[in-house]
Amino acid sequence: MYIQGVSTRKVAAVLEPLCGLDISSTQVSRATADLDLELDKWRNRQLGSFLYLIVDARYEKVRMDGVVRSCAVLIAVGIDAQGKRSVLGVSAKLSEAEIHWREFLASLQSRGLHGLRLIVSDDHAGLRAALTTRFAGVPWQRCQFHLQQNAMAFVPKIHMREEVANDLRSVFNATDLLAAQHQLKTIAAKYKESAPNLADWLESNVPESLTVFALPEPQRKKLRTSNSLERLNKEIKRRTRVATLFPNEKSLERLVSALLSEVSDEWESSNSFLNMKN
Repeated sequence: MYIQGVSTRKVAAVLEPLCGLDISSTQVSRATADLDLELDKWRNRQLGSFLYLIVDARYEKVRMDGVVRSCAVLIAVGIDAQGKRSVLGVSAKLSEAEIHWREFLASLQSRGLHGLRLIVSDDHAGLRAALTTRFAGVPWQRCQFHLQQNAMAFVPKIHMREEVANDLRSVFNATDLLAAQHQLKTIAAKYKESAPNLADWLESNVPESLTVFALPEPQRKKLRTSNSLERLNKEIKRRTRVATLFPNEKSLERLVSALLSEVSDEWESSNSFLNMKN
């Protein structure tokens, strides 16, 4: 019940009529804390070769020294040579973005992660600097979905948004890299006069989302965004919203780890996520 997001108070309320035991929410909390040893082993297990790495961050509320603060939860998902997904790691910390990302990526390396051909993520604060430090030389694919959302901030008029979104999709859906680059030049030139800031932004940022064209066509669609982790984030939110506010980083990390370890087991025993035949 705890892993499914049921509050400790409600767990106690359910167990009493079922088992005839008077169990307090404090006892439930103590029992869930016993998960820590098992979850620590899972978070620190040895990794191996993974071709693709998808990373993302979400934020939850934590009370620290009597003050409610946003705590970053970093998540890493790997895809191996068979196209199977695994949750490689999770970390919840109140720290500066770049430091947290750098420590998180370093922990994946220290546990044996190697063989990466591509890293997929949104343009999170501090992440690019951390990737340069820890995974220099590994190509980076900026999430096309979030990049398209970011572009809207540079569209000067609301009625232009749909047109700009369609133009960006024409770049993303090009047949190959050369076609995508040509289409990008075309749309940037199109907005040079009507939206010069947008045109400059497109030329500077969109190339970061075209790295995926170096991959075989069957793999591009699922690796051009970090949306697979967005769906995972929704599952996390469905459980954390019950708690609303966590008493510390450890309690947040415990719940998210318990959920993700189960998700990872399901992924590893299910069909492949990617078609690796081509």
